Amino acid sequence: MAAGWGGAHTGRVEPIEISGVGLTPLDAVSLEQRRTPVQLAEDARKRMADSAAAVAEIALHRPVYGRTTGVGANRDVLTSDPEHGARLLASHSTTGTSSYPRDVVRLGLLIRVNQLASGGSGLAPDVADAIVALLNDDDLPDLHRGGAIGTGDLGALAELGLALGDVIDGTSALPLLSSNAITLAECCLAYVEAATLINVVPLVGGLSHVALRGNAEVYDVRVHEARPQPGQVRVARRMRGLLDGLPIPPARVQDPFGLRAFAQVLGPAVDHVDALGNALMIDINASAENPLVAGDTVLHNGNWHAMPIALALDSLRLSLHSVATLSTSRVANLVDPDFTHLSRFLASGAEASSGVMMIEYVAHDALASVRSTAQPATLGTATLSRGAEHHASFAPQAAVLTAQLLDALRDVLACELVTAVRAVRLADLEPEQLAPAAIGPWLADALAALPSDLKDRSLRDDLEIARGLLTQWGDRQVEHPAEAG
Repeated sequence: MAAGWGGAHTGRVEPIEISGVGLTPLDAVSLEQRRTPVQLAEDARKRMADSAAAVAEIALHRPVYGRTTGVGANRDVLTSDPEHGARLLASHSTTGTSSYPRDVVRLGLLIRVNQLASGGSGLAPDVADAIVALLNDDDLPDLHRGGAIGTGDLGALAELGLALGDVIDGTSALPLLSSNAITLAECCLAYVEAATLINVVPLVGGLSHVALRGNAEVYDVRVHEARPQPGQVRVARRMRGLLDGLPIPPARVQDPFGLRAFAQVLGPAVDHVDALGNALMIDINASAENPLVAGDTVLHNGNWHAMPIALALDSLRLSLHSVATLSTSRVANLVDPDFTHLSRFLASGAEASSGVMMIEYVAHDALASVRSTAQPATLGTATLSRGAEHHASFAPQAAVLTAQLLDALRDVLACELVTAVRAVRLADLEPEQLAPAAIGPWLADALAALPSDLKDRSLRDDLEIARGLLTQWGDRQVEHPAEAG
């Protein structure tokens, strides 16, 4: 039975079995965050033992990359040196100086165990057990960034191999390194953050719709049946759930793009976050090692190439850039009396007050960060190891850019939220006046959380409160607790 995760639990917690199948990105992140104890499933243990025995026999009769040969451009150099694995770990542990966060390391080790459990690496179950021990004891090695370009997290996993000690021998070093597990950990965390943030965009957009007295015809089911893009249909359904029954007549026959194209712009981001989740689920359960031990043979291959993940990340970031752009367009509408019939910049008090004028600047500063981090990482090129490796996906770089973009997008949405709530206050709208529309309780949350003082002052604290409110909303279900009873 596996031990507990350090001091995280006060009572006995039964370990979760890691079997190499069916692990979802959300489940993996949840296991990491709760520090749930884990253990290798018995069927996985047998697969690994059979695979280890098979590759040992195969290596007696034919070259096996990394086991009986060098690596990279040294793939044609045969070796029987028992110190080959130790030298490989020592040399490949060359990294940069920045450590990965502990949550990334913990999740990366969990993913690597799950991949090993699928049985294609040729590593013995003792290796998985050793990684499990590090997880359950919360004795995480210090792994560093640097050297990963989407063709395997070589440096960080070499550091892991050194931390595992004697369980890694001269023949098992390369199979341990043959994985993007640490990159996949960062991708899973980004996926969960993106899915959570996308889920609150309709709440912010719904409040802007109220403040701008938008025309809800844009969400009519017949509109989206006429062009049934999957994500668009889902967003429109969500918006109908929030706005149906809103007793406020629309101010215009046709709204500006920020309202009129809301579902058409957020919809692709919904589709792309789903695509990322699907790609991640495949890879965190995959036998992606090179060579792959398949029955009584080994197959040298390119499954270490993380292009599906990198492209999914790039596509998601590009779609989120448009979401951020449309958010800033709604902020522009909210500060314009031609759209709100309120004061310029939603100012209150003395003549020529600035109100939320600076919010628009903050939003565009954040949008500039979104734009710069949306650039596709897959446009990178690399030729390495004397030309033996001509291409890379740059998935690790894409993962870092995605995390940075999501943080900036949260700032953009916080700017919209603060501005929309201020407009609602100036319009003297109360949550009860929005009934029976389901957006009312969310407005009540925002009014309670955000300061009611409308005089000219720094709005920095308001934006920080709004960021926190987005996090709270993201942790809830689609339905507001008040609606669920």
